[in-house]
Amino acid sequence: MHQRTTPPTGSASTPGRRRLARKALLAASTLGVVTALMAPVRAGAAPAPAAPTTATPLAANGQLSVCGRRLCNASGEAVALNGMSTHGTQWYAQCVNGGSLDALAKDWRADVLRVSTYVQEGGYETDPAGFTARAQKFVDAAHARGMYAVIDWHMLDPGDPNANLSRAKTFFTAMAKKYKNHPGVLYEIANEPSGVSWSAVKSYAEKIIPVIRAQDPDGVVLVGTRAWSSFGVSEGANESEVVNNPVRASNIMYTFHFYAASHRDEYLKTLDRASDKLPVFVTEFGTQNYAGEGANDFTMSQRYLDLMKRKKISWTNWNYSDDHRSGAVFKTGTCNGSTWTGTGVLKEAGVWIRERIRQ
Repeated sequence: MHQRTTPPTGSASTPGRRRLARKALLAASTLGVVTALMAPVRAGAAPAPAAPTTATPLAANGQLSVCGRRLCNASGEAVALNGMSTHGTQWYAQCVNGGSLDALAKDWRADVLRVSTYVQEGGYETDPAGFTARAQKFVDAAHARGMYAVIDWHMLDPGDPNANLSRAKTFFTAMAKKYKNHPGVLYEIANEPSGVSWSAVKSYAEKIIPVIRAQDPDGVVLVGTRAWSSFGVSEGANESEVVNNPVRASNIMYTFHFYAASHRDEYLKTLDRASDKLPVFVTEFGTQNYAGEGANDFTMSQRYLDLMKRKKISWTNWNYSDDHRSGAVFKTGTCNGSTWTGTGVLKEAGVWIRERIRQ
């Protein structure tokens, strides 16, 4: 689906106690007591923001859960999170800093940051401890600004998530152990499975979810679907294979990815049908072609956004960086500077998606 295989150029406690701890942490955050922010990833990064004076998405909604086919807040009300995905943090960590995240939270008014930890392609497998620490730094920074964080295990090639099963267990044990008492995380366990059957993806999910649940019984888990998280459409199938053989776990959602210039009515209709029967979170999409390149198709993109708004489907857009491709929201070179707010630093796609998030 979205091929990004070349580097860019340019202590155990009861569930009840965990829930109480999450509430206490959230209350502290609302009062501005939680001030441990991300250490700057580059010299000259903007300082951490002051405590928010109005309710942030995290403070307003608290612990999320899946209720029926929807994502719901601590009051049981259906919510839809809108935000951005980082690029691969092995390439564009410099774009995730105090200033850029201040802009995302305050200027863009985003609810969520997806933190994309690639497994291969110079990512996690080259330095597991280092990339785990980096992911935690970015998750902490999102939380400090009142945003939720999607912890994205960005497996891409090989397309069989089982090929990285041992690594995934290590990564998610560390992440779930750290965030077991925090209401602000969602665990995305397989970015874009491809070239494998749904039964293989399901088997992987049923091995990884218990690893997360052993540490964090309350966090929402996002399960990738096959054929680059298209519910199988990109390999000639459809959502019925998931509907008829769902993952044996609770408090989960299934992911769907699309790129509007490439993925037309068949994909849109699949998302519509699937979300009638399954809880769905669109963890990645773009207004360009499947490679995040080329001209933007804002008309088709808006059709997707209208559907997702009507059905309260959460989404994160690819991507919050200054990659040279049209799918990166910032103009090339922006991440070397200090200006993040407004539209002057944005490409056409960035201007468009910022406005949709602000709405």
